[in-house]
Amino acid sequence: MIGITTPLVHLVGAGPGSPELLTVKASALLQEADAVLYDRLILPEMLEHVSPHAVAICVGRAPGGRGMAQEEVNDHLIRLARQGLRVVRLKGGDPMVFGRGGEEVQALVKAGVAVDLVPGLSSAWAALTLGGIPATHRGVSAVVTVVSGHEPERLPWPHLVGLGGTLVFLMAMAQLGAIAERLMAQGMSADTPAAVIEKASWPDQRMIVAPLRELAHAAEQQRMTPPAVVVVGHVVTVLPPIVGAP
Repeated sequence: MIGITTPLVHLVGAGPGSPELLTVKASALLQEADAVLYDRLILPEMLEHVSPHAVAICVGRAPGGRGMAQEEVNDHLIRLARQGLRVVRLKGGDPMVFGRGGEEVQALVKAGVAVDLVPGLSSAWAALTLGGIPATHRGVSAVVTVVSGHEPERLPWPHLVGLGGTLVFLMAMAQLGAIAERLMAQGMSADTPAAVIEKASWPDQRMIVAPLRELAHAAEQQRMTPPAVVVVGHVVTVLPPIVGAP
């Protein structure tokens, strides 16, 4: 293997899932890499872009915290980069959107390792488009707020409802009922259209649409599971169903 002089890690966004949505730069870096550390939800088809001579290590954590701790991931990246290997850290979506990309950058820079940031298509946008939902629409929504739904008790609910427009929740499936209740408690209409887009861009992508008050029940009935994006707002129903949409 041909090494590189300066320790370097490419922090690469993989997009929402489908290998077809990789950027050209991301695909090239995967083909050139000596080592790829990838998230748990990266599809196996994505790894077909990786050279058969490269080391591929799954470092993602499952719900509940099972898997490699962030500090271990950082240590692996630093060690491999210091060996002179071409290292790619492949993260779902965009590495700087709810992906702990910033934490990895801090650890790498502190250790004297350079970082090349490669954007990816975040599911916060891709899921909506793939589901035929515009994030903004003239006369309907001029504001989009992307929120982590992991800890609803820490969110500024009056401000979220007061902003209006489109609310996009990531990592929200376990708290779907609590999120709906808090939105309605702050005055959002129970009839507000909402949607869950499961596994956006994956072969088995699914979507449900329901009024806010019924969303959690509908998701449970359909056994919707992560990864999924939750959308709340009138943009959900502004367009007719698109022929060919999953």
